[in-house]
Amino acid sequence: MDTLRAMRAFVRAVDLGTLSAAARELGLTQPALSKIVAALEKDLNVRLLERSTVRVASTEQGKRFYQRATRVLEEYAEAVADARGQTEQPTGFLRVNAPVALGQFRLNALIRQFLDDYPDIQVELILNDRFVDLVEEGVDVALRLGGPLPPAAVARRVAESTRYLVAAPAYLARCGKPRTPPDLASHDYVRFAWLATGDTLELRQGAARVSVPTQGRFRVNNALAIRETLAAGGGIGLCPAWLVQDLVASGELLRVLPKWSAAPQEAFLLYPSRRYQSLRARLLIQYLADRLPRLPGLRPPPAT
Repeated sequence: MDTLRAMRAFVRAVDLGTLSAAARELGLTQPALSKIVAALEKDLNVRLLERSTVRVASTEQGKRFYQRATRVLEEYAEAVADARGQTEQPTGFLRVNAPVALGQFRLNALIRQFLDDYPDIQVELILNDRFVDLVEEGVDVALRLGGPLPPAAVARRVAESTRYLVAAPAYLARCGKPRTPPDLASHDYVRFAWLATGDTLELRQGAARVSVPTQGRFRVNNALAIRETLAAGGGIGLCPAWLVQDLVASGELLRVLPKWSAAPQEAFLLYPSRRYQSLRARLLIQYLADRLPRLPGLRPPPAT
């Protein structure tokens, strides 16, 4: 058995989710690729894949083997390139995870630019607002906005965004404009669901700090829905600049208590903690680290 070929077939089947897609990419028939993976399983004496009529999924043993096999294949490619005196060409598959709103608003365009620059790299961008297990879900690079960071991953702080209060002119005309932070308690406050601070809002003005209780009838776990609700006059909300800066610039949203703001929202790039990292992952991480702070509503983090 050609072990490297079998490992490559298995890894691509996991990456693409189906044996047929992996077979097409490798120039094989699906039965031929299935036999190669089956031979690998027989040689290892473990079942690596759970097969269905539609997709394949890794078993627990398969997930562990996938991580090591990927590193072996990448190191082998680097060794071959080095022996031949060639410069390694970035190729292969990357799975990237990011929050929905930031992904749609900003990251999607950056990923397309990255793909234009590196035509032999493939990216699967998964957008959701939950924290994923990087290893469990095969994520190479994740973008996180604040919150607790997983201890088993490497986190690189790359940008931050000012957070301030906004509301639509129609809402303020109807309900009045708060003059001091305590005035917020009598307004409809639209917030992200599942916040650890609940309905308490922490604001700052210079060295001054204040905790303000808020109340509202609407909570949602999606930043785009918050943006839409505020623009429609649904209440007052605390938003990062990257989410609403364009609406503030156009006058569709107005700053509320403009001298007050909350702690900035920090953006982190996360990747699995491991000794070896592929060239394509390193390139994407640096690409995003260079460009994210330059996006509207974002800025470089302060030097530490």
